Amino acid sequence: MQSGGNSTMHHGQTSDWWKKSTVYQVYPKSFKDTTGSGTGDIRGLTEKLDYLQELGIDIVWLQPVYVSPQNDNGYDVADYCSIDPAYGTMDDFDELSAEVRKRNMHLMLDIVVNHSSTEHKWFKEARKSKDNPYRDYYIWRDPAPGGGVPNNWQSKFGGPAWQYDEATGQYFLTLYDKTQADLNWENPSVREEVVKLMTFWADKGVSGFRLDVINLISKNQDFPDDDGSVPPGDGRRFYTDGPRIHEFLKELNRRVFKPYGLVTVGEMSSTSLESCILYSNPEQEELSMTFNFHHLKVDYPNGQKWELMPYDFEQLKSLFSRWQTGMQAGGGWNALFLNNHDQPRALSRFTDDGQYRVESAKLLAITLHGMQGTPYVFQGEEIGLPNPQWNSIEEMRDIESLNMFRILQKQGKSAKEAFAIIRERSRDNSRTPMPWNDGPGAGFTAGTPWIKLDERYPEINVQNQLDDPDSVFQHYKKLIALRKEMPIFTEGTFVRLDEQHPQVFAYGRLSGDEALLVVSNFSGNPAKYSLPDSMASEWLKPAGASELLAGSTQTAPVLEQEMILPPYGSYMWFIRRQQS
Repeated sequence: MQSGGNSTMHHGQTSDWWKKSTVYQVYPKSFKDTTGSGTGDIRGLTEKLDYLQELGIDIVWLQPVYVSPQNDNGYDVADYCSIDPAYGTMDDFDELSAEVRKRNMHLMLDIVVNHSSTEHKWFKEARKSKDNPYRDYYIWRDPAPGGGVPNNWQSKFGGPAWQYDEATGQYFLTLYDKTQADLNWENPSVREEVVKLMTFWADKGVSGFRLDVINLISKNQDFPDDDGSVPPGDGRRFYTDGPRIHEFLKELNRRVFKPYGLVTVGEMSSTSLESCILYSNPEQEELSMTFNFHHLKVDYPNGQKWELMPYDFEQLKSLFSRWQTGMQAGGGWNALFLNNHDQPRALSRFTDDGQYRVESAKLLAITLHGMQGTPYVFQGEEIGLPNPQWNSIEEMRDIESLNMFRILQKQGKSAKEAFAIIRERSRDNSRTPMPWNDGPGAGFTAGTPWIKLDERYPEINVQNQLDDPDSVFQHYKKLIALRKEMPIFTEGTFVRLDEQHPQVFAYGRLSGDEALLVVSNFSGNPAKYSLPDSMASEWLKPAGASELLAGSTQTAPVLEQEMILPPYGSYMWFIRRQQS
């Protein structure tokens, strides 16, 4: 293998440069279309790199653009080393990679190696016979003794996690869509292929990888039935953070990540804090950082995604705080996020996307960006995009949502009730096209977009915000710059300061004689907040030793021990502490 050395690092950059960085997530299908096809493409991203540079972005995360039947929006890969013609050509990709580097930015590629598409040549071979050399690239099992599926594991998209193959009389494992066959990581040849495909992209100048559901690659080889004793009882405890996961990641790190100096983030499905410390503590030599999703399930009654309830604010705060303090104590590193391509927009979910849309968008940014970790901005978040206004199920495109619309009705809900749930929960909420301006097609496309534009694009678009000093965009730009300038964002110890306040999330970051104070009112009513006595005595004297770094409203309250915060008022102060 070529030694990439530090080829992707910039001059004088430390090995953990990404701790001060901000990542921007691009969902290419909806970002920018240059051909009029109605689907975004690679050249569209290249065209908008100056915009991302203006925002202050360091790392551009490009979601899958590999050859794919697109049953799961490109996470079903049919060829890992070719570009899907819908997104352009390999020349377009090489141009993108070069233009990113020219701007001193980094390109992070999304890699899906828990499963491949059933259209992949490996799977087509594997299907031919039980003794095909590729057979063992996938997970095959005989039917249960009485016939039927080998065990009771459930697919994450609904239904059993096994598909029957008539030709060979066996089942293959599919934890996601039925066309996404799980790869068999027990087979050294599979691991060799993964090293090869990652090396291919690293040699093209890619600086990092986002690893899709990476903590599911090691399965319990007994494939036992799930007896339901540990909720949700769908089999996940037998393949989540599985028996050989750390061994597999260490191998990838040794062979690809380390030689090329790559930044890596693992998407961790249903994981634990303890596991994420191991994945991301540098001494373990596995990954740079991890995504966990616990804080994005605080509106799932009993863990059920497809039922509605108001989100549990206290749970949201305690989960953030627990992961902040736990990862700090264990030497791990968080990927900080509230939005992505699989989630409804946080703005609509946790705050007010109507009257207080701008304040709410700024509040979420302050609350997240004050924490320890590397922040991720999902396209549109930086201009305060809400969930789209859905009028009917016909407007939706997401396979998971369309499946659930049918399943919910089978379970006895009316079409109207089912749609009300889908409208709130659908992954399509984050996938409508990026509104660049108020022109036709919102500046996204000259053609018919693959999924509808949100009708509010004439008011909510990029063009409106670039030169407005009070815009959500300028607010994000300021927060992203602060992280690069002030070490306290990276180093400060997290301490929660709101004692179960029903409206307010408050925390501090402490480092030597410096402190960062973040206070956010997550409600549409004014909120009274008191700083704990111990902090007040140290932080509020001498007067004038504090500086307001960011606020969600035009005027901020004066920093005092007792404050009244306006609706969706969120403020970040930098304080030089008076050591008592």
